[in-house]
Amino acid sequence: MRTIDIIETRVRGFIADIQHPKQKKKININDLELQLRRLLNDYFEMDGYSLFYRAIETLQEEGQLIPILNKQFNGKTPALSLYYWVNIKTQETKWDRLEMMKLSDQFDFSYYERHPEWQTKEEWNRIENVYTFLKSSQEREIVSVEERSLELFGHEKFLVDGDEFPDGKDFLTRIGITEGQLKMMKYGEPFVFWLKQGKEIKDIQRVLIIENLSFFYTAIKLLEAYQLDYEPELIIYGEGTKIERSFSFFFRMFPPKNYLFYYAGDLDAEGYGILLRLIEKYPDCCIQPALKIYRKMLECLDQSNDQKIGQTQNPKYRDLFFQWFTEEEQALLQRLWRENKRIPQEVLTIETWRKWM
Repeated sequence: MRTIDIIETRVRGFIADIQHPKQKKKININDLELQLRRLLNDYFEMDGYSLFYRAIETLQEEGQLIPILNKQFNGKTPALSLYYWVNIKTQETKWDRLEMMKLSDQFDFSYYERHPEWQTKEEWNRIENVYTFLKSSQEREIVSVEERSLELFGHEKFLVDGDEFPDGKDFLTRIGITEGQLKMMKYGEPFVFWLKQGKEIKDIQRVLIIENLSFFYTAIKLLEAYQLDYEPELIIYGEGTKIERSFSFFFRMFPPKNYLFYYAGDLDAEGYGILLRLIEKYPDCCIQPALKIYRKMLECLDQSNDQKIGQTQNPKYRDLFFQWFTEEEQALLQRLWRENKRIPQEVLTIETWRKWM
């Protein structure tokens, strides 16, 4: 075998080992050359670098390697980029076309035609399981996504945990099947709530959602003492951002009605976001900020503290939230925002509430 063929064969072998069927991989070209030098005792005698350079150029022309153009080079002449992307490993179609045609009455296989790397044995087994289910789906009951996922794919988290099961994340999209066709649904998470004494579920009209646990218990005391703003018949503990996942549970538990929802959270970026996302997600519900409660919190400006590290500060949510307040109140809220400060809901205690009585 010619010297150049030896070098190119070795390099192609290294790249083949690195290639992944579903995602690009990043390599350091100096590390790749070092591996080659360790395998070839006469690397320098055969002018190995020149041959290595030609092999890399060939793989680049074939599209297997893509240079990362960040002005970093390998320090050799002629120069190569220091880092390259190793492209996805191309695979021949593995599935039998006749078998695909047999199942085409339920599935659109065009995605798999465009992405043959997904034509794996595991993926085909999943498709067969779904096909079998669909044949008798009219006789089946609606269950949770987790329950159906366990039945069809062997694990309850397959369709919901993209970190543990990356193949499951977009599986239904790949095969063009909806959750409804698999007779499954995402259930809302149950939440903690307090029904005012003497009231029944049919009496509920006004609902107060509270972000934090401390004020939830304070609000219960105030409600039973007839001292809570808005006089809600029901108080829900939102538990921070959890309410965004659990709010749908409300409509499974309580009868259809035009409820009036008030939301009270921390005066900070996260609190604004929770409220505005609820409004966006449930446009048919009457959801608004509990302004009377927020105004009491603004009077406790001297108890503000630093914004929590890692909070996403969305100017859109900030502006939408601020527009509910007067110009004077907006000035205070803007000041908090500029100074990266927040007012936690915990400023509202039974003791501090007394000054507003």
